[in-house]
Amino acid sequence: MLKDITLGQYYPVESPVHRLDPRTKLVITLIYIISLFLADGWPCYLLAVIFLGFCIRTARIPLGYMLKGLRMVIFLLLFSVTFNLFLTDGETLVQFWIFRITREGLIQAGYMAARLIFLIMGSSLMTFTTTPNSLTDGLERGLGFLRVIKVPVHEIAMMMSIALRFIPILTEETDKIQKAQMARGADFENGNILQRAKALIPLLVPLFVSAFRRATDLAMAMEARCYHGGKGRTKMFPLQYHRRDWIAFCVGFIYLGVVIGLKVLKGLM
Repeated sequence: MLKDITLGQYYPVESPVHRLDPRTKLVITLIYIISLFLADGWPCYLLAVIFLGFCIRTARIPLGYMLKGLRMVIFLLLFSVTFNLFLTDGETLVQFWIFRITREGLIQAGYMAARLIFLIMGSSLMTFTTTPNSLTDGLERGLGFLRVIKVPVHEIAMMMSIALRFIPILTEETDKIQKAQMARGADFENGNILQRAKALIPLLVPLFVSAFRRATDLAMAMEARCYHGGKGRTKMFPLQYHRRDWIAFCVGFIYLGVVIGLKVLKGLM
């Protein structure tokens, strides 16, 4: 299960999406997220599928690798779908005991499931095609205007970069600790919910100790290298927009415009 965590991992392959400026990918990802919340009706979601499929195909990332990351959010997905399925009023289709499935609830549950899946896959695509260093530079340059109101942009970007780097490290550390505890007789799969939660204590305690130790080592290493924030720092490879970035911007805004147009058209009908 731990090997299914793909968030924060970089998929090294040569593709047009990998060559895009990180600021471009951040904006396109934001556009896609906005479009999912604006989507109203199956034509908008069909367009979202086509756009996401085009991006995945262009990025040359296997679809199976993209779908593998969804296994860790199945519980959240089922929770959201269940609530929309049983708690939405409308025309009753099936009723048993105190539970009632309505036509509107079925449609709303389907839209909610599609929105969550597309949201996770679209966000993961950005981390798959962008290294943590590039993502940090993109966030810092893209949010540079916030320095006017004294927002520590560099520090925020650095924290996000470190968090993304620590995800695969802590995942691997968790897997090692779990195997070591299972070799000592620990059981993480059998028993009721309380027993499983209690069994996680031998896993969580050494994991937290390891995380704090790694954080302390990183802080000491940064201090030994005289790191004092982003003031006065320069970049070895300054970010620059190219023709491919402007083309990506055009495609992204055209997609958003079509989604808004479909939403307005449905409201007029």
